[in-house]
Amino acid sequence: MNLLLISNSTMPGEPFLDYPKSEIKNFIGNQALNIVFIPYAAITFSYNEYEQKVIERFNEIGHTIKSIHHFNNPIKAITDANCIVVGGGNTWQLTRLLREKQLLQTIRKKVLSGTPYIGWSAGANIACPSIKTTNDMPIIDPLGFDALSLVSFQINPHYLDANPNGHAGETRQQRIEEFLELNQQITVAGLREGTMLKLENNQLKLIGNRSMRIFNYNKTPFEVNENDDLSFLI
Repeated sequence: MNLLLISNSTMPGEPFLDYPKSEIKNFIGNQALNIVFIPYAAITFSYNEYEQKVIERFNEIGHTIKSIHHFNNPIKAITDANCIVVGGGNTWQLTRLLREKQLLQTIRKKVLSGTPYIGWSAGANIACPSIKTTNDMPIIDPLGFDALSLVSFQINPHYLDANPNGHAGETRQQRIEEFLELNQQITVAGLREGTMLKLENNQLKLIGNRSMRIFNYNKTPFEVNENDDLSFLI
């Protein structure tokens, strides 16, 4: 498989999808590809608006991209794609629409056969066995929590260490520990903003200038960095 799983699309003060664009270019190369974008996580803006933002960034790195909502047959669009890109937004809505349109298994089959997959935020969430470690509010019934299972661990995108000043609720780490109490065999990777995971040639690599926090049931969380061996996650 070839996966690029990105924590977030935009860093403060930067244009949309700017910080990961060079890694996206390195990941997909220079050859012309039939790249299909999935905007289903969008809620408060249109698919056309989302597509246009993605087109602008992909054009900068020499690629064209087309949103799946323009295709009469979404399943065939995925089957014919040379690269699949899944945008962030609301993970629950994304999962619901992928399930309703019978695309989950189609995407999984394509990616397992070698088709490159790029996803940020919600798009990284659905690469996991389930969507149970998303930060998103469950605004709609996803008709099931199972996701693509492209990796065997869970990702928590936008991972934050600190509890905001004056906030008395649970920290992100406490929420993940709650998940682990009920899902004791699964590892969770806290993927901080500005970082991404790349899987190529059966090698998993963390990219970015921040570490990633690893959580396992009944064990002390630990940090991994860009040059660390992540084979234990595969």
